[in-house]
Amino acid sequence: MHSQISAILKPVLVPIHSAGWPFIAAFAAVALALALVFQPLGWIGAALTLWCTYFFRDPPRVTPVRPDLLVSPADGLVQMVQPAVPPAELGLGAAPLPRISVFMNVFNVHVNRVPADGEIVGLAYHPGKFFNASLDKASELNERQSVRLRVADGREVGVVQIAGLVARRIRCDLVLGQGVRGGQRFGIIRFGSRVDVYLPEGVAALAAVGQTMIAGETVIADLTGTEAMRTGERR
Repeated sequence: MHSQISAILKPVLVPIHSAGWPFIAAFAAVALALALVFQPLGWIGAALTLWCTYFFRDPPRVTPVRPDLLVSPADGLVQMVQPAVPPAELGLGAAPLPRISVFMNVFNVHVNRVPADGEIVGLAYHPGKFFNASLDKASELNERQSVRLRVADGREVGVVQIAGLVARRIRCDLVLGQGVRGGQRFGIIRFGSRVDVYLPEGVAALAAVGQTMIAGETVIADLTGTEAMRTGERR
């Protein structure tokens, strides 16, 4: 019986990211204050506290460890797969590169993960606006944190955390020169946002528009693969 209960609760009782506890505590304090004023408001506050806790969940992930695979850095929906010029601060040049854009809504896990083993060779924060992260112009105009990752064969991958309409804080825990592993947690964005991945020239995106990504698990590219860019259809 105990094992059955544990199996039922395991998908629900997941770890909480450390960045979430101050917010959860604030939501709980407000809920308590509302309950003291008017009990039905307290129940609304309690529901919002539960949502806040759910937002900051940080479930473990199983990352494919074959060399040359890139995994998604974010949970969410693939909105765009197209060539695009990387942000200048990434230092990846002015030529368009294959770009995969993953949009996270407020119900997705917002913990971001490193797409592959390698070394952090570039970090840059760019202040900006807070347009809806689903818009293409968000890549250029919104507040963002850019990360340049050099993988084992010397090629470089760009990862850009982009603030959204209600996102007002980007957290990136990486430091320049740091060695990282694919699937490793590296930051979080609050609340609702987008992550862009810029692939090396000539590497095909293996994520299709409309596909749901799981950070640290879903393969988005194979640096040595010969497969053409994937397309998908709703079924």
